[in-house]
Amino acid sequence: MFIDKVDIYVKAGNGGNGCVSFRREKYVAKGGPDGGDGGNGGSIVFKVDEGENTLLPFRYRRKFVASNGADGMPQKFHGKTAEDLIITVPPGTLIKDKESQKVIFDMSKSDSFTVCKGGKGGWGNVHFATPTRQVPRFAKKGTLGEEKELTLELKMLADVGLVGFPNVGKSTLLSMVSAARPKIANYHFTTLSPMLGVVSPDEGSAFVMADIPGLIEGASEGAGLGHEFLRHVDRCRLLVHVVDASGSEGRDPVDDIEAINMELIKYNEELSKRPQIIAANKCDIGVDDSIREELENYCRANEVELFYISAASNDNVKDLMRAVNKKLKELPPIKEYETEYYREPEVVGDYSFEIEVEKGVYYLKAPWLNKLIGNVNFTDYESLSFFQKMLREKGVIKALEDKGITEEDTVDIDGVQFDFIF
Repeated sequence: MFIDKVDIYVKAGNGGNGCVSFRREKYVAKGGPDGGDGGNGGSIVFKVDEGENTLLPFRYRRKFVASNGADGMPQKFHGKTAEDLIITVPPGTLIKDKESQKVIFDMSKSDSFTVCKGGKGGWGNVHFATPTRQVPRFAKKGTLGEEKELTLELKMLADVGLVGFPNVGKSTLLSMVSAARPKIANYHFTTLSPMLGVVSPDEGSAFVMADIPGLIEGASEGAGLGHEFLRHVDRCRLLVHVVDASGSEGRDPVDDIEAINMELIKYNEELSKRPQIIAANKCDIGVDDSIREELENYCRANEVELFYISAASNDNVKDLMRAVNKKLKELPPIKEYETEYYREPEVVGDYSFEIEVEKGVYYLKAPWLNKLIGNVNFTDYESLSFFQKMLREKGVIKALEDKGITEEDTVDIDGVQFDFIF
């Protein structure tokens, strides 16, 4: 089964929490704090697997979560940093943001890409000891790992794309010029997925050719198989348009060319500007003079090279491949997609917040408040005093009073609830 587009959810691991611990040994007086730091969470890393050509492994697994970092331990022992979660994808895979469909990264640019970074481990209480605070009973909580909903879209890396109606001989041509072995039969839609082959027309030169199946009239709107596979033409630098010059299918070759070109334009207008070479196939059966004249007039008018070939008997196929190779040397490299998705960076020093009141509970919402509440030890006087001081300095207390909060009303910060006391 060929799968070239999937939606997945990825989440990096959270950082481990810092440890609250004090040195306790028989002959060590006033040992002091010795809580270690938490380990970092694992990141989500995409890597290219050259042996893959489909997103089939994602059919049954759509959720990927990296491991969390280990918590810090006594005796200043650092928590273990979690291993990164490696996700392998075929070359040419686009990583997109699911909601906006903007490109985050094109996996044809690099062998690996970190899409979600793991959370950082929190500090242990050893970091908070000062001459005036010799017994810190609090530590820092590890930060959360990043998470995203992604769309993976495979756009094959091929220099040349074979396009044309079904049963015109594209698969036969690919099998004659490369080691690819597509299924070949005398009926429409024999090829159900794109096929790749490496073509070496001359010593020291090679290019990748793709057989794009299922293009018929209406393909851009979902007819046939073309709607699923037109995306694989996007990267092709050159299109070889294969037509049945014998008329064995009862169709006019020039009408076929114009129909397929119209579908390419409807799918992506840029594709209509890609260079083309016309391969008039099945010439071993015979070509009517009227068809030959019509083809030559069309190619002359549109300044397109025309080759009469027979893929089945290998007639003139080598000359076609040499012409393709020569044309490729004049064209720019395979298209790479630029990053379109940029996440707004967290503003340092942004202490804005929102207050929502529901059934007598005042919900405080802000990333900095969530971090603050995670680092508070409500049983420690110094930690609690620092928490109250931050709420007053950042205007949270005043905002709650302006909202009409009263004595012993409930305040909720990231699921932690406490009574409000003036």
